[in-house]
Amino acid sequence: MQASTPFAAIAPSRWKRSLSMAAVVAAATTFGLTYSLSAPLIAMSLMARGHSSLFIGINAAMHALGVLLAAPLLPGLAARFGARRLTVVALVTAGALLFLFRLWPMVWVWFLLRVALGAAAEVLFVMSETWTNVLSDEGTRGRTMAIYTAALSLGMVLGPALLSQIGVNSRAFVIGAAISVFAALFVLPPWVLAPARSAPEPAQTLRYLKLAPIAIATTILNAGVETAGLSFIALYATGMGWSEQRAMQLISTLMLGAILLQLPIGWLADKMDKRRLALTLAWISAVTALLWPFALQQTQLAFAMVFVWGGLFVGIYTVMLAMVGSRFQGSDLVGVYAVMGLAWGAGALVGPSVAGLAMLGSAKFGLPGMIAIACAIFGVFMMRSRSRT
Repeated sequence: MQASTPFAAIAPSRWKRSLSMAAVVAAATTFGLTYSLSAPLIAMSLMARGHSSLFIGINAAMHALGVLLAAPLLPGLAARFGARRLTVVALVTAGALLFLFRLWPMVWVWFLLRVALGAAAEVLFVMSETWTNVLSDEGTRGRTMAIYTAALSLGMVLGPALLSQIGVNSRAFVIGAAISVFAALFVLPPWVLAPARSAPEPAQTLRYLKLAPIAIATTILNAGVETAGLSFIALYATGMGWSEQRAMQLISTLMLGAILLQLPIGWLADKMDKRRLALTLAWISAVTALLWPFALQQTQLAFAMVFVWGGLFVGIYTVMLAMVGSRFQGSDLVGVYAVMGLAWGAGALVGPSVAGLAMLGSAKFGLPGMIAIACAIFGVFMMRSRSRT
């Protein structure tokens, strides 16, 4: 581990650290609302214009391209400008971009805006995850990262829920933009503790790939399924006979499970072997994804199924965040997170495109089949890997 770091150790009073952590998590949660509102909003706006699921998937993949472009720059940017400044710029930029979706309804411009939006989101998520880990301690890291993931998932719940009330229209873009800019207010106050800065260090992407292969694989899985799900679950449900409003509620229920089940999963991560827990969650997620087409035939069963599935699947990422925070620190921590950002971009680039093709092949089994296969491949990789992360 490297001692000199752009994210130096913070040792303030416990209450001040807790308040700072709450502010960072609140900012990430608020932006999560914006992200989960915009993804289905853009997808359903394109569908209303007559575009195919493959076209919608390619457009969604532009978000991932922005992530891939931004991730390699993050260690240097974080060292030079600091977490606070980067987070505020990312939130304000995302708000401006969402407003431009309304201002410029031309589809070709939306591809460029989606790239820039992905870059802004990558900055925020890497900074907030690193920031939260720096502020946490080893004894409760699993629960701390569970709270972070649950709070982020809360934002993901509120986005589709809000969209179900305001509808798919240009006003929704303006509301999303305002929420994103508002989130910057959480981290601006000077009492919010920000990680210290130091001299930028050269990128070491290959080194971090070797150090944390399971963390990278987890991120690819999470990104591919998350972006595909946000873009296509509503379309999948409407194709199964659900109304648009009920489909949005289905997404919110899935994310509600992702909130409420993170706390017991985080508690388990502090009490048992984290690697074994993540592997168990992966295999359960693979098997239960195959039950979606049958569960959606019964409304109450469908809501119960996606509630549990969402919690267990997101739990894989929660456990992995705790594993990374336990093993790495300082510049290694931000370096691993930056490479995880690249992995997120790769997963998000492939996920929606593959999901679009899968749904063209089978409207009923394409999406859940793609998710089940992805979880199973991850499970096999994790079993064969010798690395702890």
